[in-house]
Amino acid sequence: MLTLDNVSTGYDATNVLHGVSITANPGELTVVLGANGSGKTTLFRTISGLMRVRAGSITYEGRQLQRARPNAIVKAGIAHCPEGRHLFGKMSVEKNLRLGSYPHRNRSRTEEVYAEVLDMFPILKEKAKQPAGSLSGGQQQMVAIGRALMSDPSLLILDEPSMGLAPIVVEQVLESVAQINRNGIGVLLSEQNAKASLAIAHRGYVLAEGRIVLADDASRLLDNPEVQAAYLGL
Repeated sequence: MLTLDNVSTGYDATNVLHGVSITANPGELTVVLGANGSGKTTLFRTISGLMRVRAGSITYEGRQLQRARPNAIVKAGIAHCPEGRHLFGKMSVEKNLRLGSYPHRNRSRTEEVYAEVLDMFPILKEKAKQPAGSLSGGQQQMVAIGRALMSDPSLLILDEPSMGLAPIVVEQVLESVAQINRNGIGVLLSEQNAKASLAIAHRGYVLAEGRIVLADDASRLLDNPEVQAAYLGL
């Protein structure tokens, strides 16, 4: 279980998150909704150790993480697929994927996970030797997700995986996210497509100006008039 208790952080003298408390249960898909600038990326960067916690605590499977380094957090079982993919465009798809496997000491497990990633995204097997930058946007997103999965996480953090993709590709990416969750990996998802993400999630939070303003089961958030008006265009 991932638990954030009253977490605050920010940049320079300004706080972006103000007393945020969330829980992501093992094996569940938890979605965080919010407008641009609400603090979603800051939230995920804080969980991953890329930003320092100024107040509050972060616990994962009983271990305190608010002062842990990013590499220790990955080894603890949390992988972060950031917004914008951040691939090495001139490197091959295979090399980009294998960069995510550095926590493994057991080569046989690395190869098992690599095979699992290619089974999930068969197109990447066909394009394994091609430069990652030559792929379509949707295929590059598959590489980014696959690279995060190569660390063999128990919790996968996904920041806006469908950003900039065509609607039909968005459907494919979100189906892949749902499949990852069905395979037993917990997912913490930020997604601009609120309706589609709530449809595959177990629980959801709404973040506004760095504060949690709504929290409920995903199905109830989907039917919530405030969420419908703000995010679903209803």
